[in-house]
Amino acid sequence: MKNEASVPTALGLRGGPLRSSEPVGLGPPPSVLRSLLEEAADYLVVHRDFGACLETCQRGCEKLGSPGQAAEGEDSKDLKCFLCVVGIQALAEMDRWREVLSWLLQYYPHPEHLPPKILELCILLYSKVKEPQAILEVASSWLREPANRDLPEYGAIFELHLFRVLLPLHCWTAAEDMTALCAKEEQRQAASQAIATARQQQEESLQKTQEPQRENQGGTFCRKLLALWKLLRWLLESVVDHVLSLPLKKTILIALILCLLMVRFDPACPSSLPFFYKLAHIFYRIRGTIFSPCYLSSYNS
Repeated sequence: MKNEASVPTALGLRGGPLRSSEPVGLGPPPSVLRSLLEEAADYLVVHRDFGACLETCQRGCEKLGSPGQAAEGEDSKDLKCFLCVVGIQALAEMDRWREVLSWLLQYYPHPEHLPPKILELCILLYSKVKEPQAILEVASSWLREPANRDLPEYGAIFELHLFRVLLPLHCWTAAEDMTALCAKEEQRQAASQAIATARQQQEESLQKTQEPQRENQGGTFCRKLLALWKLLRWLLESVVDHVLSLPLKKTILIALILCLLMVRFDPACPSSLPFFYKLAHIFYRIRGTIFSPCYLSSYNS
């Protein structure tokens, strides 16, 4: 996260610039306030003392809020903006980027009154650290404010909010509502096309994701069915083996032999009587052995 926290510096925002093509001049604030701003910039860039840098920015913002400062002819709004820009960079360098909005709201209680440069920096920061939802409400409130629509930075803020916040979060309805607020027809058309393209890409991605899932579900069902069939077959074979392993199978086998003999030989024939007597004697002996108490106790154990 430390690498992500240094995103303002990587974006060319060190010392206050918010765009690579738009360097921010620190301006000529007089006396103590200008020295505080320069001191904070030195702590940030030269000494890399981010805690001291943040403390200096806070002192400067507090002085700007004290009575009598605006009467001296200072451009307090720009000076506060520059101090907040440096303070945001200090928080990001300390991996405290989650505190940026709460820190800013101390000096800008109403999000719709944030300077465009600060809002632009916040959108870039939270987009870079993959947390665009943190700035969603603030940026939406700023863009819906009627007083901000006439600002020259409105179009740039709208594009950043659309491509860095709304589209990554798949907020299609909010993006369409924001597009209706644009005054320029070309920008509205470009935004509508970008929204349609993003939605189509999401739908295609979902379809590609669902197809393998359906195939996997079908294959899983077949595997489960095959496993169930194997289990049933194993249970059936086990039952058959268990039944055949019982001593009762001997009695059943003898009964089958007797039936065959009964069918083959005529019981009324005198010549077959000795043979049947012998078979009956063998059957009684086997039955007595099977149902004897010793045999049953050994079988039950």
